Amino acid sequence: MPTRWREAFDAVVDVVLPPSCAACDVVLPGPGAFCEDCAQEVLELPTVHCARCAEPGAFEGGVCGRCRLGVSWARAFAPFEHEGALAKAIHRFKYEDRSDLSRSLGLLLASAAKGELAQMPGALVPLPLHEARFRERKFDQAALLARTVATYAGRPLELGWLTRVRHTPRQVGLSEAQREVNVAGAFVASAAVQGQDVVLIDDVLTSGATAREAARVLREAGAARVFVLTLARAHNELHGDGAEQRARPRDR
Repeated sequence: MPTRWREAFDAVVDVVLPPSCAACDVVLPGPGAFCEDCAQEVLELPTVHCARCAEPGAFEGGVCGRCRLGVSWARAFAPFEHEGALAKAIHRFKYEDRSDLSRSLGLLLASAAKGELAQMPGALVPLPLHEARFRERKFDQAALLARTVATYAGRPLELGWLTRVRHTPRQVGLSEAQREVNVAGAFVASAAVQGQDVVLIDDVLTSGATAREAARVLREAGAARVFVLTLARAHNELHGDGAEQRARPRDR
């Protein structure tokens, strides 16, 4: 859709369906994702974080133990912490049938990560759901986010470059090793990625096991570089070697 028509369409939508807070549904006075109260709970990623995966905290050499063991992506980043109102909004988006939140959350990601995204070349590729999970949820939250970011950032979107071919249990409650085993062999990449840079898009990065497996498959299929961009980064208590000194800095 041409930009001028999209702007006109969005203006009509905002009149018919006024924007509301993604966390509490309070009607907003203008475009945005959160009301004034909820916005105070949205925490930007701390300045001190892992240089490879954006895990919040102070780590030896600036890189967490997991990334020192090796990751398949060039860099992962998220503009916000998975806390407070944002965590609530993401939960509503994914598990409470609120696909309508994709627009406000996608715009938030596109805006907040504009500088980082400019340093991540290539097509946007959502981290896909398996067909069984898609039927259960009725939509793919990563694909909706990626579509919004691609539209408003003027970036190419490729929905067929990565496919989830194995249905896996949710990662919540699994150990580090169990998470790795759970997602092993879950993805297949298209030959179209040969020589291409790829930006994987998802809502939250936690241990990174799923994104690491997806990035590995893309690289093995010939992708030049893989970047990972998510809306939020979780504080992860699962670590590879236990050598890091954890911190929760609030240096903005």
